[in-house]
Amino acid sequence: MKVLLVKTSSLGDVIHMLPALTDAGRAISDIQFDWVVEEGFSEIPTMHPLVNRVIPVAIRRWRKNPVKALMSSQWKSFVKALRETKYDYVVDAQGLIKSAVITRMAKGLRVGLNKPSLTESLAAFAYQKKVAVDLKEHAVFRMRSILAQALDYPLPETPADYSLGKEKFPKDSWNDGEYFVFIHGTTWPTKFWPDTYWVELAQLVAHHGYKIRLPWKGEAEKTRAERLKQSCPSVEILPPSSLASLASVLSGAKAVVAVDTGLGHLAAALDCPIVSLYGPTNPKRIGTVGKKVIHLSSQFECLYCDKATCRYEGRAGYSVIPACFEALLPSIVFEEGVLKALS
Repeated sequence: MKVLLVKTSSLGDVIHMLPALTDAGRAISDIQFDWVVEEGFSEIPTMHPLVNRVIPVAIRRWRKNPVKALMSSQWKSFVKALRETKYDYVVDAQGLIKSAVITRMAKGLRVGLNKPSLTESLAAFAYQKKVAVDLKEHAVFRMRSILAQALDYPLPETPADYSLGKEKFPKDSWNDGEYFVFIHGTTWPTKFWPDTYWVELAQLVAHHGYKIRLPWKGEAEKTRAERLKQSCPSVEILPPSSLASLASVLSGAKAVVAVDTGLGHLAAALDCPIVSLYGPTNPKRIGTVGKKVIHLSSQFECLYCDKATCRYEGRAGYSVIPACFEALLPSIVFEEGVLKALS
C-alpha cells in the first residue's frame, strides 16, 4: 500500500505524526509512505523507517511572493513530484486550506477531517473520505486516530512509539560526556522562561558536575545563549546544527529541560529524560509525549490561556513576564523535574 501523507509543519506537529506511522506499519505489513513536509523540517520524516520519500514544500518561503513562486522551476518540480505517483490514499493530517490544496492536487483517494474537526472548515472541499477527531484530545492521539480511520485499521491502545532509536545517531564531540541540554528558544513571547531562571538552573546543574549545552536558531536565540554562557562557565553553545545533528546531541544528554517548542518534542520522541515547562499552553493537548517526560507548570488564574501575548491585568507585583512563570522557580524545576528525570 502506498500512502501520501500531507503534514507540512510545524516541527512539533511533524513529530506528533510519527507514532501514527508506526501504528500503520504494525497493522498493514506492506505499507510505505511518501510525505509532503515544509523544507525546513524535511529531515524528520527521513528518521522514520516507513517513509520512502520526502517531498519538500516551501510554502513559508513561497507565500512571500506567490506570483513569482508559481512561475518558478521549484514550484514546477514540486508539482511534478507530487503528481508522479498514484497513491492508494492521500491523507491530509494538517487540516488547513494550504494542505487541502496540496491534497487536492495529488493522485489517490483523498482523506481528511470533517468540518466539525477542522479549524479552517473550507479545507473539507478537498476530501473524498472524511474522518472525525476530538480537538480537545492530545495532538499525538488525534494523529493516530486520523490515520487509523483513514486506512481502516483499529486504533491501538499502546503507548505512542515514534520509532526513533538513539542508536540511529552516531556519537560526535557534542554528544559525548555528561551534559544537559537546555532548549530555551521558542516562538511566542509568552512561552519564554525568564533568562534569570535559566541562569540559576544552569548553576544548580553545574554544581552537580554537568555541562549544559545550548542549541540556538537565529540571532535572538544566539544572543540569549551567549548571555547564559557569560553567567555560567559550564554552559557550552552548540554550533549551527541540522535537525539530525541536534537529534544526536539530544540523544546523548543525561536530561533535557525545554520550554514549549519543537525541539522539546524531538527530545521526547528520542526517549530522552525531559522536563517540559508550560505557561500559556496546555500540555494535555500539545505537551511532550514520551517514556521519560515530566511536565511542570505553576498554578495561576489564567494558566493555559493559549495567547501569544500576555494580557494579565490581575494582582500587581509580578517580576517576570509572563506572570504565570513567576512561581515556576528554578529550585522547583530542579527538585521536581531535574532530580526526578535523573532518577
